Amino acid sequence: MSILIRSVVACVALGLAAAPLSLAAQTSAPAAQGVSGAAGVLIDSQPLAAGFGLEGAAQAFAIRYTSTDGVAGSGTVPVTGALFIPKGTPPKGGWPLIAWAHGTVGIGDDCAPSRNARSARDRTYLDHWLGEGYAIVATDYQGLGAPGPHPYLNSRAAAYSTLDAIRAVQGGRFGIAGTVLLVGQSQGAGAAFATAGYAPDYAPGLDIRGTVATGIPNLAAVPAGAAGDDEKVDRLIAYLLYIASAAQQIDPKYDPAAVLTDRAMPLFERAADTCVVDMFGAVVEAGLTRANTFKTDFWRHYAPMLTHAGYPTLNIRTPVFIGSGAQDVDTPASMQKALVDAACAAGSTIEAHVYPGLDHSGTVNRSFADSRLFARRVMAGEAIATTCAA
Repeated sequence: MSILIRSVVACVALGLAAAPLSLAAQTSAPAAQGVSGAAGVLIDSQPLAAGFGLEGAAQAFAIRYTSTDGVAGSGTVPVTGALFIPKGTPPKGGWPLIAWAHGTVGIGDDCAPSRNARSARDRTYLDHWLGEGYAIVATDYQGLGAPGPHPYLNSRAAAYSTLDAIRAVQGGRFGIAGTVLLVGQSQGAGAAFATAGYAPDYAPGLDIRGTVATGIPNLAAVPAGAAGDDEKVDRLIAYLLYIASAAQQIDPKYDPAAVLTDRAMPLFERAADTCVVDMFGAVVEAGLTRANTFKTDFWRHYAPMLTHAGYPTLNIRTPVFIGSGAQDVDTPASMQKALVDAACAAGSTIEAHVYPGLDHSGTVNRSFADSRLFARRVMAGEAIATTCAA
């Protein structure tokens, strides 16, 4: 069981599975608390709370907008997020836009990024992009900060939330241009890649020029060396508790006791409203290991919850930048390379970089020197130097 569990913890916990899935392969859910009208419409905006902004932003807004329910595939729901406007004079036509896809923060409303200060790493990274002259729209994702459950790791829900955030702010009075770059790290890298895949069918009118992804997950290529130690206390178990908690919220018939031991159940009960940093600490304090957390029929119960987490396609129509840390142990460079190879084979245009000596988190800001040049080229409509084999 160790290889299997470690595989899921290392990859699914951090992002989306890299296996394509049918658009119909979605988890059923009770009706979300919807809103009337079309998707991609701004409901309201207000100044973002003090301390939650970015140093490089001239203005920062908390936004609410409508989006298609990504679980049901129909109906509209309210989604929250943030919008950051750079300093200076906007170019003719308005600010080009980055749609930022965040990593795991938790599944409770209070964990939504627009309700909290962002990490130092992410603040630095997003300030770099503001300095390049991009406005940034940052969705919280469906159900995170808004009514209804958060469908954690649901690629369609993340994509719809991202695409409708773009439409909402472009339709507002913020001076936003039509050109868009998708950017994400870790789980957010997977969300950005999925967004690029869903865009041609769901939002064909958007002018998405490319995608920047760092630390992108690829469950389909987990190496055998990811087995690990079943008896070692592992903070990454927090992610699987989030998956189980979200599954129960979406499907009340889901039975967590079929997967989790009695020792793990108290932490499962906390997962619904405990944000990720505190959840990591709680898992370690409770001494949870894979051996004392999961029952032996683990995969039979978890596999159905992951059918919604795949990419809709590996054939992305716009160029993709993928930055990998050679020392990344969360989503190893070999796994990311397997995704690059598969996407290239499917017809995607990929510019891939591997950064020696850098881990999962360190790659984010180190890669900016390369990703900003990639962004300048794709936003200008220029060809990129693909690393796909001829």
